[in-house]
Amino acid sequence: MFHWDNGLFFNRPRLALDVRRRQPHGFVSHAHADHIGPHEVAYCTPDTGRLYRLRMGAARRVVEVPYRQPVQFGDVRITTYPAGHCLGSALVLIESDAGSLLYTGDFKLGESATAERCELPRADVLVMESTFGRPRYRMPPRSETVAKLIELVRGAIAAGATPVLHAYPLGKSQEATRILTDAGIPVLQHPTIFAVSQVYRQCGVDLGDVRLYDARLLAGRAVITLPQGARDFRLAGIRRPLSIAITGWAIDPSTKYRWGVDHALPLSDHADFDELMETVERVGAREIYCTHGPAEFVGHLQAAGFNALPVTGSYQKRMF
Repeated sequence: MFHWDNGLFFNRPRLALDVRRRQPHGFVSHAHADHIGPHEVAYCTPDTGRLYRLRMGAARRVVEVPYRQPVQFGDVRITTYPAGHCLGSALVLIESDAGSLLYTGDFKLGESATAERCELPRADVLVMESTFGRPRYRMPPRSETVAKLIELVRGAIAAGATPVLHAYPLGKSQEATRILTDAGIPVLQHPTIFAVSQVYRQCGVDLGDVRLYDARLLAGRAVITLPQGARDFRLAGIRRPLSIAITGWAIDPSTKYRWGVDHALPLSDHADFDELMETVERVGAREIYCTHGPAEFVGHLQAAGFNALPVTGSYQKRMF
């Protein structure tokens, strides 16, 4: 059915699943850098296709697979469903007469301001991302995190400082932008982030009052830039910054020190531990395989009575 070879592959017909090296046929669940490769043909949602071409080149060949519309690929059907992770992110259901497999890629069950909410179809086999597969990774209510973010930003502006948010350029930056502009706080974005936001706008996502960074416009505005340590994250002209990291890893108190910021807020675009467990319940698969997370999550699933295994470097699952 599938195997691992420095990346996940559906066996027959052969389809790479979020593999980073070039393949004849590659499914791209979303356009984050750790999930895309320069494939001969990329299969993805239309919105991911736009973001994929922004990052990999406009000439890349894309086969669009809109949500909930089955597409024939060899002798199987592939159907995408919203993953709730970022714009265009998708789960993929692969079906044949012999059975079905659901591959999640990165996903989140909760609310998003800029992505369609996750939909979970049922499947015989589930291959799932499990980034936050430890019980301590239980996110606080989103409303509390959003309220704290707005409080910090408004307080900084009132004190004559500049609130500077550090976030990944695709997904989290646009989410934070929409949250702030919905609260009446205009935003300036790092050029790399602004280029991604233009694609969001082309895809119909309203981000509100957001402009390309210009130090002459700082008064009364929040700034969103790249994570600390990323190349060119610094923006000239900011004299009194209040730095805020926006990341699910902020559930760990040490995050603000590791990221070198004044505050770190746990606004996540990944399923937390409880959502991972809920996903397994809802999909109802007879077999679960876990990737991109702690090995102990498999043990939590097994203890709860599920037939779960890790996907390892030497792993090969039998064909349908």
